[in-house]
Amino acid sequence: MYFLYNLLALSASFVIKVLSLINPKLSLFVKGRKETFSIIKKSISIKDKVIWIHAASLGEYEQGLPVMEKLKIEYPLHKIVLTFFSPSGYEVKKNSTVADSICYLPLDTKQNVRLFLDAVHPEMAIFIKYEVWPNYLAALKTNDIPTFLVSAIFKENQIYFKWYGSFMRKALLNFTHIFVQNKKSSSLLKSIGVHNVSISGDTRFDRVSEILERDNSLDFMNHFKNDMFCLVAGSTWPEDEKLIIDYINQNTHHIKFVFAPHTIKTKHINTIIQAINKPVLCYSELDVKKPEGYDVLLIDTIGLLTKIYSYADVAYVGGGFATGLHNTLEPAIFGIPVIIGPNFDGFVEAEELVQLKGVISIKDSTEFKDKLNLCFVDATHRQKSGQINYSYIKAKEGATEKIMTVINSFFRYKI
Repeated sequence: MYFLYNLLALSASFVIKVLSLINPKLSLFVKGRKETFSIIKKSISIKDKVIWIHAASLGEYEQGLPVMEKLKIEYPLHKIVLTFFSPSGYEVKKNSTVADSICYLPLDTKQNVRLFLDAVHPEMAIFIKYEVWPNYLAALKTNDIPTFLVSAIFKENQIYFKWYGSFMRKALLNFTHIFVQNKKSSSLLKSIGVHNVSISGDTRFDRVSEILERDNSLDFMNHFKNDMFCLVAGSTWPEDEKLIIDYINQNTHHIKFVFAPHTIKTKHINTIIQAINKPVLCYSELDVKKPEGYDVLLIDTIGLLTKIYSYADVAYVGGGFATGLHNTLEPAIFGIPVIIGPNFDGFVEAEELVQLKGVISIKDSTEFKDKLNLCFVDATHRQKSGQINYSYIKAKEGATEKIMTVINSFFRYKI
């Protein structure tokens, strides 16, 4: 099976290079990997002690961040190498100071694995959630490097639990320890003979709880909101935007609206502006225009949404009508109701919070209007829903501490 896997990995590398000539995202994928070893060489010397953390993309990075921050505190003499698989993670975080070296992970071929591990020479490796790369894991095990899978979640339909999944099942055995989010994942792993497992919960709850401890104030939002009721719509897609814009155009209440669309290309931003028949201000115009006289603020940049949620009386999180629901926990931690579209199956926290009635699922513009109006006129209802969300998150804190206790028991013994 290793022969077939390695053949597939080499074939995938060739195909990706060809497709990168016509696909911008794959072009970033290929060009970025050409810089990996030069990035490592500039920041990591042969004398450095190194901890390697790997995340597929931005979501996994957010899950791994609480652990990364604890590692930096508890192992201050070690450098952190952070790798990404996807451009959507790397391109956003490549200039961050959260790690000493940030780069793409070379594809999982035998030669890449050897070159990468020689360059990084990690004393510990941490993979986030779904990342299972057989050649990397085999090499780490061979070199007796403690390797952990953090915030993992497993489902029956994954290859590990199929009759043809023995190769990937063996890869799981190369982890020193696996931290899973729930009991079901633990039971599934034990059913295939993987017993080095702990139920730690999801580090995302620690991550979003930390949001409350930082300064979330934004001068422009203070002036824009001006103590009025405010809906913040984050990570929206056209399907979400249509029903919200319909509401804005018909609204007679004293409500301020903030749009932070998933796509901030000029053409899309202009489409939103043209569809709204009320005064709209873009974030990029704040240098020349004052926000007080506008009903709608359009955020045509990235990196501000979490802080903007702190000003919301109600949040709408996009994706539930389109490609997949975005992060509901970031607004929920501020103790406000969160409205989403109808498609949230597989998003565990959304499923549970819809049941608890902290998150409100709507299927069309009529339901959106009714639910938002209820939140506007009934402060008690709004506060109750928000408290459900806040309490749900606070009750699930602690995954990071559980993970660090086990990691320390392995790693400190080794070093």
